[in-house]
Amino acid sequence: MYMQMTCNIDAKGKLFRLVTGIISCSFGIILFILISTNVITSSVYLLPALGSIIGGLFAVWEARAGWCIVRSLGIKTPI
Repeated sequence: MYMQMTCNIDAKGKLFRLVTGIISCSFGIILFILISTNVITSSVYLLPALGSIIGGLFAVWEARAGWCIVRSLGIKTPI
C-alpha cells in the first residue's frame, strides 16, 4: 500500500519553498549558535531552534521533490 508522490507544485512554488526553507534553517542555526554561546541564556529556545531547522529541511525537500504536503491534502495554496 505505497502511495506514489506526484509533482503538485510549479516552479514558482518550488522556488518559494526553497527560499523559505533556507531562511528557516538559517534562523534555526543562528538561534542554536546564540544559545550555545550563552548569548541567549534560556534553554527554552532549543525546541523552536530545532523545529525551525527540521521544518526548513522539510521545505527544502518539498522544493526538491516538487511535492507539497498541504496540496496533497486537498488544500489550495495561493503559490
